[in-house]
Amino acid sequence: AVCRHGCKHGECVGPNKCKCFPGFTGKTCNQDLNECGLKPRPCEHRCMNTHGSYKCYCLNGYMLMPDGKCASSRTCAVVNCQYGCEEVQGEVQCLCPSGGLQLGPNGRTCIDIDECSSGKALCSYNRRCVNTFGSYYCKCQLGYELKYVNGHYNCVDVNECVANAHKCSIHAECLNTQGTFKCKCKQGYRGSGFDCS
Repeated sequence: AVCRHGCKHGECVGPNKCKCFPGFTGKTCNQDLNECGLKPRPCEHRCMNTHGSYKCYCLNGYMLMPDGKCASSRTCAVVNCQYGCEEVQGEVQCLCPSGGLQLGPNGRTCIDIDECSSGKALCSYNRRCVNTFGSYYCKCQLGYELKYVNGHYNCVDVNECVANAHKCSIHAECLNTQGTFKCKCKQGYRGSGFDCS
């Protein structure tokens, strides 16, 4: 089986036919499946979609059970948690539906952890970190684009000179470099390359 465009989060099972891993969809399995929009809904009360998965959480006054259901709890109602709670050894603790969230100073509401500035994010050298609420993702650095090359996705240099995405003077030559480009004034002209006289 050969899939010319590859299967980003899945495996090739026939000519240009991908079988996606759970939590992903699309012809090349490159799209996150929003499980929260499925029928029947996977969570009893509230659902938070995450990359490749989802998290359930309960309304205030309810406790999240191991099967994802929500059980009425007087203790949870008293604590007044933003995303439901759990009882650990007789002690009530508020929950956050994602590892990218942490309990705030009041112990009831969840605040975002900026993985990009805290250094917790793992992005390869040619990708930059973009923080999201409760998570993060890695995006190609400026001057690079995501392409399927030699069996896998990678960030490859954009040739701004060929793509005509440069602002060089009409009296200058465009020289492509990794991640960017340079403008050099043609013979007989002087200047920055963006302005040549």
